[in-house]
Amino acid sequence: MKKLLFIAVSLMAIVACKQEAPKTDSAADMQRDSLNKVIAQRDNEINDMLATFNEIEEGFREINEAERRVSLAKQGEGASRTQRIRENIQFIQSTMRQNRELISKLRQQLRESTFNGEQLKRTIENMTAQLEEKDRQLQKLREELDAKDIHITELDEQIAGLNTNVSSLEEENSKKTTTINTQDKQLNTAWFVFGTKDELKEQKIYVDGQVLRSNFNRDYFTKIDIRVDKEIKLYSRSAKMLTSHPAGSYTLERNANKQYVLRITNPQQFWSTSKYLVVLVK
Repeated sequence: MKKLLFIAVSLMAIVACKQEAPKTDSAADMQRDSLNKVIAQRDNEINDMLATFNEIEEGFREINEAERRVSLAKQGEGASRTQRIRENIQFIQSTMRQNRELISKLRQQLRESTFNGEQLKRTIENMTAQLEEKDRQLQKLREELDAKDIHITELDEQIAGLNTNVSSLEEENSKKTTTINTQDKQLNTAWFVFGTKDELKEQKIYVDGQVLRSNFNRDYFTKIDIRVDKEIKLYSRSAKMLTSHPAGSYTLERNANKQYVLRITNPQQFWSTSKYLVVLVK
């Protein structure tokens, strides 16, 4: 009888394990699918940026070849020499314009990607510097041709336009950088205040048992950068949080003088509910 009971219990355990297996397998499959999607997205982003990078590299290679053809043409003679120089310089200008657009595209791809590649950023800056050096070389070449009475008049307007485009692009990038920095600063700005009940009431911060409900004095608050300011000394042996902030995102402890200090351990979570902090002290 005991043996039959042991077998029955064993069979029930085996069945239970088999019933639980699909759930475990299903959870593992979902986790694996999710991971595969993340990997696939990252691979697509990298492949797109590498394709753009290869186009830029190919553009620089073609520019270098065209520059060599111009050097050879300068040593030749006859009317065809001027025509060959003209055609190659026009090709150089066109390719440089395409490379500038591709570099701008690569920057945008990096900004929108899910990873932050410092090495790729440096590579983009190096390519931008290389393109600017090509601009200077092209201007120098034009001056050399002018000195040899090889005038390519139809290039004047194109070069002027190229310089205008460079200035416009630099101005646009500067404005975008300023906008991004301003938005970033706003997103990481918060305000805090601590005071007695009378002080907070006087500034209409704490009225009838409610906080920040009326037209309170915002100038009474101290502005901080949540990425930097993670510790607030309250200089009081009594402290009570009046605004709501997620538990586990901060600690409220006494220092050696028995005065409270607020330490924010998870800034993003702490400030997620409110960018204003009010603490009642005595």
